[in-house]
Amino acid sequence: MSHGTGNSRRAAIAVFVALLLLTAVTVLVSYVDLGIWNAVVALLIASVKASLVALFFMHLKGENRLVWGFALVPVLFLALILLGTLSDTMLR
Repeated sequence: MSHGTGNSRRAAIAVFVALLLLTAVTVLVSYVDLGIWNAVVALLIASVKASLVALFFMHLKGENRLVWGFALVPVLFLALILLGTLSDTMLR
């Protein structure tokens, strides 16, 4: 963050606190029996945390469309893999 200002430092601290809170939520939800939905909730929380890291710490927030394309294509493949795995697990 050598090129940032105090505002970017506040944003980084806010994202860090959000990541800590989401980690605590993940731990707390793991103790609740939601059946097959435990994995779905954990993956949703993990996706939010990954999005925060990509947007703020990897500086994707201000990038152009080409960089976004390179960042989102692997995410789409991951979504297909997870969808296939979860649908197979739910249909057993």
